[in-house]
Amino acid sequence: MYYILFYDVADDYLTRRVPLRSVHLAHARAAHARGELVLAGALADPPDGAVLIFKGDSPDAVRNFAENDPYVINGLVTSWRVREWTTVVGDDPAVIVP
Repeated sequence: MYYILFYDVADDYLTRRVPLRSVHLAHARAAHARGELVLAGALADPPDGAVLIFKGDSPDAVRNFAENDPYVINGLVTSWRVREWTTVVGDDPAVIVP
């Protein structure tokens, strides 16, 4: 099953992220190395959020990621939410539709 982690970020996110970016990226790369995080990145035009796609049996790893993300801990992320994502097209769809 896939899960999407949506981040809403502070208005001054771009400037405030500079000193935390390397630890945030290390956190994300570790989740990717564990096979949890599939793809992630910031939204642009406007830079008001980010989307992170996870794969797993439950949303627990996603919630754990967010709760321990330096951007969340330090208030750059103003809110976050996890949504289960039922994929039907792609290399590894969750549901096969004939």
